[in-house]
Amino acid sequence: MPTPESESFLRKKPTVPPTFDGVDMGNGEAVANARDAIIREQWVQVMMARLVREEMGKCYHREGVNHLEKCGKYRDRYLQLLKTAKVTGYKGYEQNYLQSSAEANYIETKYPTATQAMGSKGSDFRLGNTIGPKGEKF
Repeated sequence: MPTPESESFLRKKPTVPPTFDGVDMGNGEAVANARDAIIREQWVQVMMARLVREEMGKCYHREGVNHLEKCGKYRDRYLQLLKTAKVTGYKGYEQNYLQSSAEANYIETKYPTATQAMGSKGSDFRLGNTIGPKGEKF
């Protein structure tokens, strides 16, 4: 029978998915909730890997010389979890979050793109470039 969840646990439990998708970055409370959900999800993965490691250790001890045959399921699961079970934090997700194209604002600039600046000769003639089309100096 599962343990009933207390009111204080339910209040602390995140109600948002562990991602920044759909989060208004201007709303501090929504960003903090997304951060908490991401960190909580990472810790759940780490603890799951820890439990599998403990079970693998018990199995190795119990099976002795036959551990390669009998404990393969724990070993495979543990190696699978080791790839993803890391607490990396939320900064990388937050700084590299790309809004959908409908939400993103296009920033106008007066500078040409690299393709526009290359011109008909196939070289980049923007200010500061010192190499010409065939490697000669300007």
